[in-house]
Formats: sequence, structure tokens, C-alpha cells
Amino acid sequence: MTAPLSTADIREKFLQFFESKGHLRLPSHSTVAPDPTTLFTVAGMQPFKEQFMGAPASFPGYGDSRRVTTAQKCLRIGDIENVGRTLRHCSLLEMLGNFSFGDYFKREALTWAWEFLTSPEWMGLDKSRLYATIYQDDEEAFQIWTGENGLSADRILRFGADENFWPADAPKEGPNGPCGPCSEIFYDRGPAYGDDTWAEYADTRESARFLEIWNCVFPQYDRQEPLPDGTPVLKDLPFKNIDTGMGLERIATVVQDVYDFYSNDVFAPIVAKVAELSGQPYEGPQNVSHRVVAEHIRSVSMVIADGTALSNTGRGYTARKILRRASRHAYLLGLREPALHTLVPIVVEKMGGAYPELRENAARVEAAVKAEEERFLKTLEGGIQRLGGLLGTMEKGTTLSGEDAFVLYDTYGFPVDLTKEIAEEYGVTVDEAGYAESLEKAQETARAGSKYGKSELFGGNQSAFDGLSPTPFVGYDELDTQAEVLAVVGAGERLDALAAGSEATVVLSRTPFYGEGGGEVGDTGRLEWTGPDGQGGTAVVRDTKKTPQGVFLHDVMVEAGELREGTAVRAVVSGERQATERHHTATHLLHAALRAVLGDGVRQAGSLVAPDRLRFDFSHGAALSAAEIASVETLVGRWVSANFPVSWQEMPIADARAAGATALFGEKYGDTVRVVTVGGNVSYEGQAVASMELCGGAHVNRTGDIGAFVILSDENVAAGVRRIEALAGEAATAWLRGRLDSAARVAGLLNTNPEGLEGRVSGLQAGLKAAEKEAVALRRQLAEAQMGGGGAAAQTRDLGGFQVAALKLSGVEAGELRGAADKLLDTSGADIVVLATDKGLVVKATKAAVGRGAHAGQLIGKLAAAGGGKGGGRPDMAQAGITDPAAALAALDTAF
Repeated sequence: MTAPLSTADIREKFLQFFESKGHLRLPSHSTVAPDPTTLFTVAGMQPFKEQFMGAPASFPGYGDSRRVTTAQKCLRIGDIENVGRTLRHCSLLEMLGNFSFGDYFKREALTWAWEFLTSPEWMGLDKSRLYATIYQDDEEAFQIWTGENGLSADRILRFGADENFWPADAPKEGPNGPCGPCSEIFYDRGPAYGDDTWAEYADTRESARFLEIWNCVFPQYDRQEPLPDGTPVLKDLPFKNIDTGMGLERIATVVQDVYDFYSNDVFAPIVAKVAELSGQPYEGPQNVSHRVVAEHIRSVSMVIADGTALSNTGRGYTARKILRRASRHAYLLGLREPALHTLVPIVVEKMGGAYPELRENAARVEAAVKAEEERFLKTLEGGIQRLGGLLGTMEKGTTLSGEDAFVLYDTYGFPVDLTKEIAEEYGVTVDEAGYAESLEKAQETARAGSKYGKSELFGGNQSAFDGLSPTPFVGYDELDTQAEVLAVVGAGERLDALAAGSEATVVLSRTPFYGEGGGEVGDTGRLEWTGPDGQGGTAVVRDTKKTPQGVFLHDVMVEAGELREGTAVRAVVSGERQATERHHTATHLLHAALRAVLGDGVRQAGSLVAPDRLRFDFSHGAALSAAEIASVETLVGRWVSANFPVSWQEMPIADARAAGATALFGEKYGDTVRVVTVGGNVSYEGQAVASMELCGGAHVNRTGDIGAFVILSDENVAAGVRRIEALAGEAATAWLRGRLDSAARVAGLLNTNPEGLEGRVSGLQAGLKAAEKEAVALRRQLAEAQMGGGGAAAQTRDLGGFQVAALKLSGVEAGELRGAADKLLDTSGADIVVLATDKGLVVKATKAAVGRGAHAGQLIGKLAAAGGGKGGGRPDMAQAGITDPAAALAALDTAF
């Protein structure tokens, strides 16, 4: 019997099929969204929005074509809570797509889909098991299905905009942008998956038997803002398009004849490994957690490989949220040590062939996942303590609010299932309806953030620049040039003139001002002119940016005179540019030095190049040692001392890649790129180190122009991502002089010189440690003296069937309470001991007492509440902060 096609086989066959139909095969775009309307790439068509709107179908490095095919990795998190709970929801989707930009339309799209699915050469699916849906009044699609593909009319359903218009509801209230009707293809998996009929699906719209495998979208409209009365506005696009998407996970389920996504050849090995690590079989109610872990590690691996760093903002926050959800479910399966990172190699093995960035960054992905796991497991323990503090103050039979349960989930990543499980130990229920309401509000926010919207530029005034050609940039060679004012724009409107004291955006016929980009800040400077009346004028250029179309925008404030369209001006870049150039070239050298010292796994993850400093983010799993920092600084210093020339030239992107130029993954480049090269190598451990990068920024002419270079800091900014801040030139010299002066002042205070500082401080530290050790010993003796021999000073009484010893200690810090409690528990013969100081409270119970139902965490919650504080902990030990120790101890009489 022939083995079914693997997921990789299906992906490759799809791409080959459409190549045979004249399509250009393009690699998947990064999961990082290609436009600012979403954080992540959420659809196969998203990288081609400009082509759908009429831009040239040109793809640098690959060619030109109005027919394109891709296997696109997409990330969707709007319904993330359903992942694992259903058998079809995924956060990471592989969308197989064929696209036409004004070339072919419905007939070709539908007949080719039918051919690929049914031809024995390709998928070979049974025609009698295929069904279709169409938009309610799309007669053209109906005729193609029945007349050309031979599908009977009773196997075609018609739906409205909620089902068969993409994006859903676009004619009425959907997102702005390309949209149009669609036609879906379904596969009947047979009665083993349900006894419903195709006709019944028309009513229920839910079926495990009928699985949607293909969606042919016909984008032919550009949805505009609706009229004031709410009437939708659909404007014809410049030409009709095709956007076809087939979920690879779905078609693999059909072709491999497996029950669900998690049984296909990609997921099954991951699920099996999860079962092996946890000792929990996949069969049973716990399989939700198996699915969550398997699906989310696939998503996170891809996102991190694409350069997204786990963080607390933006897409980094979303990636961290996905990973922490996987960690929570690993915890529910009993995994108490980091384990998810061991699943990454399976993801790489199964998907690295199609997405080479996975293989290239496998070590970095593993390191980032492991670091986040370790961090989150500590956070999870914090959630347990927080929950214990809440429950310890509650009576049996009461209910923990849904809002509190959600805060535990949102702040600590604490799963509601675990919250319920622990609450049951206290006899407390959880308001699940209130939790669901809070969760839904958060999900609505997430969904709103993932919708397409019209991109707005600089305060929504993009239309004011329509019709302007790209601005020629002359600032590589000229910092003082003549130009003409082409446009003055304020508050989104074109202005005839700008008076003194006013500010606006100005477009010039040519500009020496660099527009912010590639990490380099925009230039500042001045405009000077003489008006028609002979009166002069000046304006400050405070910042420079540029539109995606290449129009440079100058943020201008007029100091004197009047600035009008058509005015001839002298444009002068400020002296800050030289400092910026020093920092930019130093950034390139820093990057090359880091790769030499730390290895090729270093990859740029962001940068800032400004006149006063540089900042460089890069992938690396550990802090740099002092020796590594010194090596990096030494390497940069060698380039500077050699005074190599710095040159740049434009070349085809293929030539630049062949020459070994460093490029940023996911960055858009044109057919022709600018390559910045330092004209000489330096040596590190016998190896020649060179610097050659794709870059559009401004640089010094020779490395010697950089001057001094010093690294100020190396810090962790996200899992697996470090940040270096550094200075070059006069800024570095001034910083070094400041440090030397500071060292001299501190040495004077300690009656030594800078060379003797280390020894003097070491001596002071040794003396301080000895004094602290003596103080701890004295406080311990003080505590023991107050407890008396055998704990005689403690008040011991029978409470709730337990012998409880309680005592307030004076002059003892909270840090010594645990040791004192251990001592009292050993010497007093009590089942439970309670010790208090002015600001602290500790409760400890013997193992035997815990076995009989004692719970230190619950007890301390009640005592702390009476003493003006809060706390929690385990059944055998708990600690709290309080303000009234007497009241806390007095509450013992009613706490049992």
C-alpha cells in the first residue's frame, strides 16, 4: 500500500502545480507583518496588498510576475483560547496560495483548484466527495462549478456576506481595503465523522464531517469609508484579482486520512514527545494540554526564528503570551522543570526544509524558549502565592470573583483550571462566568488589533502628498544644497504659505536631509531663503521622515519670513550628522565584531543610531563577559586605528548576497541595493573579520573618523535578545573623561588614589560582611533568649485540636523569623508555631499536623488580615507582612 503524502510533499506539490500554470514561486514572508495594520502576517495575501491595489508586480531578487504562488506562514491569535480545545483551531497556519494581480480570474482559479484536488497526478481526491459554497448572487461562479467542473447544483450552497465574502461582512461593516466574494471547497469525510448531510450543513454551518479545505477569493473591490447614513461604499479595484488560500493542515488531514490536525505527520511526533516527557498519555481529558503544547511550540519557534523577541510589548508580548500558555498546560501535565525547548528540534526537523530560517536559528530559538520557561515557572509560583493569599482570607462556601481569577491569568499567566483546583482545597468556588466575561473583553481587544485597517501616515495626512514624486536624496555627498519647496502641509491640508512662528511639513524638490530609517534618526538643520520682496527667511528643520513612496517629509518651524510653495531655499544639514555617521559606521563594526567573538548565531534584532549614542539589539542567550566586551572593543579599535576607507556602491541584490553582505531577515529590499563596505579586515584569533552590510544610511569616509569607541552597557531586553549601548567620537571621549574624574573624586573620599580604589573597597566590604554576620548572630541569640529554654516563653494552647505555640519577638527582623520558627517547632513540642515581629509573621506546621488537616497558608491569611497585612504559603510554612502583631496573634482564638 502506498504511504500517504507527507505535509512537506503536499506543500511542494501545490507549489509545483501552480508553477506549471505560469506562477512565480516566492518564499514565505516573515510572520512579522509586512505593513503596520497588524502585528503579524495573518493571511497569505497580506504581503501582496500593494499589488492588489495596483502596484507593479515586481519582486526583487525573484522577478516580475502577475501570477504568484506561496506557502505562507500566518499567525492568528484572536481565538487563541480555542487552540487545543477544538481539533481545528491553530495559532500558526500554513496557507497555500495562488494569486493573480489583474491576470486571470474566476474561471482559471476554480478550474485549477478542481484539477489540483482531483487529478491523480496531484491530490487524487474522490470527486464525489467534493462540495462548494458561493456568494449568494455569484452566478458566474455557479456556472463554472456546474458547467465546467461538473459539480451538481445540489452540492453547491449559497451564503451571504457573513460566509462567502472576504473579509467577512466587508460589504457592510468589514475592514477597509481589498475585498470580494469567495467560493469555498469542502470535502466529505464520511459517516465516520458524523451523520449530518450537506443540506443540514446549510442550517448548522458546523460539521466534523464536511471539512473546508480551499477558499477562492475574488478581490475586485476596495472598501471605502461608509457614507454618513451607513451605506457601504465598494469601489472597483484597478483590476480584478485572485486570492486563493488552502490550509495545509486541513488538506493534510484529508490526504493522510487522520482524525484531526494533531494526528498528521507534523503534529503527531510533537504530541508523542509531550506524552513521553509528562508521563501523561494523549488519550483522555488531559489531551487538551498535549494539543496546546504541540501547537504553540510550533508557533513560537517560527515567530522567534523570524526575529521576534519575547517582550512585554507589541508582537513580543503576543509571542510571550503564546509560549506562557503552552507552559501553563505543560504545568497542568505535571512538568515542573523547563521542557518545551526540547520540542524545538522536532519542529525544525519537520518544517525547516520549507522555512530555512528555522534551521539557521534553531539554537537561538531553543535558548529563548528555555529562558522564558525558567522565568515563567518562577512567575507561576508567584501566582500560587498570590492565590493562596486570596483564598486564605475567604470562608468555606464563598466564591472567588471572576475578576480576581482573570487577574491571576493575565498577570501571572495562571490558568483558571489550576485556580479552580487549588480553590477546591479551601472549599471555595470560582466565578467562571465572571472570568469568562473578563476574558472575552480581553479577546475582543486582541481581535480588534488584528483587523485590517487603512494605514495612516503621520497623523492621517497621507492624501496631502498624493501626486508627488519620490524625493531625490543628495545627502550622501551634499550637506548644503539648493532646492525648491514643492509642498507645505499642515493639519492634513496643502497650505499656500507658512508664516513666522508656524510649523508644518515641507516637501523639497531635492534634499540633503536623511529621512529616518534603518535605525538611523532623521536629520535636522535649517532652511534659508530670500522671498520675492527681497526679504529673507529662515526655518528650523526639526526632523525628517519619508513615506513608503519615497517622499521626504521635513518637520519645519519658521523662525522669520514667510515660506511658500515654489520658494527656492538653501537646505543645510546640522553638524549633528557627523556624530550620527560616526555612530552608524561604529554600529556596523560592532555587529561584525560581535559575530566574530560570539559566533554566527548573532543576528541584529534592532538598532538606534543617533548623534549622542548608538543602541544595538542582537540575538544571544547570555550576558557578555568582561573579556568578551573587551574583545569586541579591541576589534572595533583595530578598524579605527587602521583608518580603512568606508565605501558604498549599488548592486543587484543577488550579487550582494553572493558577496556575503549581511542583510536583515524580513526586511524589504529592492532589485538594486546599497552595500556599505569597510575596506579592510582585522584579525581575531587568527581569522580575518570583515564588515559588509546592506544599508541605506549615512557613514564616515574612513574608519579613523570614528575616533574613540566604548561600550556602556550590555543588558537583557527579551528572552534570547541582548542590547548594547555604546558611544563613539567626542561623545565617547567625554564619557571616558567623566568616568576618570568620578573615580578620582571617589578615591579622594576614601583617602586613596584611583589605582588603590579596588583594594580599599574590598577591605570595606570585608569589614561590612563581618559586621553583618555578627549582627545576624546577635539577633539569633536575642530571638532564642526571648523564646526561653525549650520554647518556655511561648504561649501554647489547644486550638482546633492542635497544640499551637505563639510568641511576639522584639528586635528581630523578618528574615530571622523562619529560623526562629524552626527552632521553636523543634523544642516546644507544638504542632503549629506562630511567630510575629513588628512587621512580619511566620506560621509553621509539623508534617504530622499537615497530615491531620493543618494548613499554614490558610491560617496565616486570617491572622495577617487581622494584623493589617496579607500573605500566604504552603500547608507546612507561610509568611506574611503585617502592621499590628498584637492583633494578628489575638486572632488565633477565632482562626480555627
